[in-house]
Amino acid sequence: MTTRTWAAVTLAALVVALVVAVVQLVPWNQPAAPRADQLAALRDLPADDVERGRAFHAALRPGSYGALAVGLIVALLLGLTPLGAKLVALGGRPFGDNWIAQALVGGLAVVLVAELVTLPFAAWRHAVVSRHGLATQGWGGWTADLLKSYVVSAVIGGVALLVFYTVTRLAPRWWWALGAAGAATLVVLLSLILPVVVEPVFNRFTPMPQGPLRTELMALAERDGAPVRDVLVADASRRTRAVNAYVSGIGPTRRIVVYDTLLREATPGEVKTVVAHELGHTSNDDVLTATLIGALGAAAAVVTVFLLGSWGGLLRAAGVDSIAEPRAFPLLLAVVAVGALAATPVQALVSRQVERRADVHALALTGDPATFEAMQRRLFAVNLGDPDPPLWHQFWSASHPSTVQRIAAARTWAEGDRP
Repeated sequence: MTTRTWAAVTLAALVVALVVAVVQLVPWNQPAAPRADQLAALRDLPADDVERGRAFHAALRPGSYGALAVGLIVALLLGLTPLGAKLVALGGRPFGDNWIAQALVGGLAVVLVAELVTLPFAAWRHAVVSRHGLATQGWGGWTADLLKSYVVSAVIGGVALLVFYTVTRLAPRWWWALGAAGAATLVVLLSLILPVVVEPVFNRFTPMPQGPLRTELMALAERDGAPVRDVLVADASRRTRAVNAYVSGIGPTRRIVVYDTLLREATPGEVKTVVAHELGHTSNDDVLTATLIGALGAAAAVVTVFLLGSWGGLLRAAGVDSIAEPRAFPLLLAVVAVGALAATPVQALVSRQVERRADVHALALTGDPATFEAMQRRLFAVNLGDPDPPLWHQFWSASHPSTVQRIAAARTWAEGDRP
């Protein structure tokens, strides 16, 4: 078989594996609560809080979707015209104009341009969040966090670019196979190291003081079969009033992280319920599932890029001779951007199903649907949530069930209808 045939067979196998993983590992038996129950929950929420949350999200959506549209247009403009290839060459020229300079400096220049064109929308978001009183961080702190994120992205992206284009030069016919394996490995590595290495760049973590709440949270994790090393408090209040908690790490590095804002705003019972939800992700191996799906998707994307790279029309439009050369990096990004756009509603659907299962886990672990509902009301009010967002928005990008769906599900669970 030819290299292209091997690549096509590999892509088919990866797609089959991806579909099997999604079908088998995602909890599709977690339906949304009936619409009538959702509307009943909506009527029980304070009207002022509902209006405030809807106004907040109505102000955010134009910026969010504007950034998506502009980012896609710029990716297509750079990838499907010679502009991107010229930018890569221009970035590498002062540093020797060799493939390393083009891959590293030119590639990062393209990424920087993509970031800068959506920067006004990020600033718009911060302005909206500040105006509605959810942000506690000024423009100086916001800028510092933005620069930190750029540095982290540049380091990870620079390493990935150098490795990828080294492989394309060493194995010009089979780089797609090595690249697919490398992309899958990178997804796994990032899943392991981001919580430990990157989180401390943006937040300061301190151990929760000894006391009843810490003891109860440790005991909750032990009872759930997911013992944790420690309970940490993140200084989220330096940038936001939003409340949250999560469980990060695997095995001996697993720890519960609670926002300091959650400790200030919520009752101990509500904190336990939030943590029980997060423990549901650990108990059901949701991080491992997401990592597996992400690894298979990344590998399939690399092989797809290789197969599309033999399409002469695309190469001529981009002004390059091969998809494997550094000057074709903008074309690669354009293909990935289109694929990511198509995958967005699927990823949102998978996420909502996983979150519904974690909600059921929290209800079963605590046995306290009343506190679960109180917690959802608290999250909605403090985080300025839209309790019942438009259906099209939920379909396209909602990663969690809506507030009314979660409250209705808790009431159904309390009545004895338990998945």
